Amino acid sequence: QVPLVESGGGLVQAGGSLRLSCAASGRASSGYVMGWFRQAPGQEREFVAAITWNSGMTNYKDSVAGRFTISREIAKNTVYLQMNSLKPEDTAVYRCAVKVSGRVPYSSSLYYDYWGQGTQVTVSS
Repeated sequence: QVPLVESGGGLVQAGGSLRLSCAASGRASSGYVMGWFRQAPGQEREFVAAITWNSGMTNYKDSVAGRFTISREIAKNTVYLQMNSLKPEDTAVYRCAVKVSGRVPYSSSLYYDYWGQGTQVTVSS
């Protein structure tokens, strides 16, 4: 088990910014791949961004590229999602996930082993 704890969600106006954090319990392995996914009411879960722990290779959903930035802080076992220029369509529950042994920043949720509880992001128009 790899417990993940997200924080940083909230309510923001369109055009605003939020930074989400996801802390992994224990010492993160160099093989970790960590991702962010989101799910809006009545919609399927979708990929947002992912990063490899060792090399920092990243991958983004097309609609967030250039607005969102995923990063990791190895000393704190934490991955961040900096979200700028937020839009109402970004409103969703955001969850982080970890694959304990991977090589690339996977976009499919099927690859991931453990998930956090989620944090709500609401963008008002």
